[in-house]
Amino acid sequence: MIVVHHLENSRSQRVLWLLEELGMPYRVHRYLRDPKTMLAPRELRQVHPLGKSPVIEDEGRIVAESGAIVEYLVEKAGGKLGPPAKRDDVLRYRQFIHYAEGSMMPPLFAMLVVNRLGILGRPARAPIQRMLDAHLDWLESELSSRDWFAGDTFTAADIMMSFPLEAARHRAGLDDRRPHLIDWLDRIHARPAYGAALKEGGAYAYA
Repeated sequence: MIVVHHLENSRSQRVLWLLEELGMPYRVHRYLRDPKTMLAPRELRQVHPLGKSPVIEDEGRIVAESGAIVEYLVEKAGGKLGPPAKRDDVLRYRQFIHYAEGSMMPPLFAMLVVNRLGILGRPARAPIQRMLDAHLDWLESELSSRDWFAGDTFTAADIMMSFPLEAARHRAGLDDRRPHLIDWLDRIHARPAYGAALKEGGAYAYA
């Protein structure tokens, strides 16, 4: 059985959601953040040297990195929720699978850091917010002509995009001024598998 090493309020919530959507059996090993530093506990280093989450165990393998885990599970499920049939949709699928972590998360993480710095971080907030606004405006335009990020059907690309957009709603100004993104968030949160994953993963601040 797949074991998910799940850290509270983290990217690993996406892995639980994907497993629920795929209907694959799994077991959750939960970890709590340090209440002072908000970092992952040292126990995660016993699973993977970087001590990060998500990490999964399956058939003697340790798989880390959200995008790699998503691709691994989609392949294991025979391609369910993987790339759509149309060539342009395939390219969009690949783009958003990698964009979520490669382009969207770095400025979101930077905003988290400067917010924790208080007054010391204030000079950096405006330029980081401008960067995030450019991302959000582009993503809003992407969903103005279709329901899902890769095309007309829900895919694992939408699951990958969930955490950065949930985080953006929490700390980067995503609100009703971008109605297509808000509608997309409402639709993914209404999916039964999303709710089932929340029950398995425990409290999640971004839902």
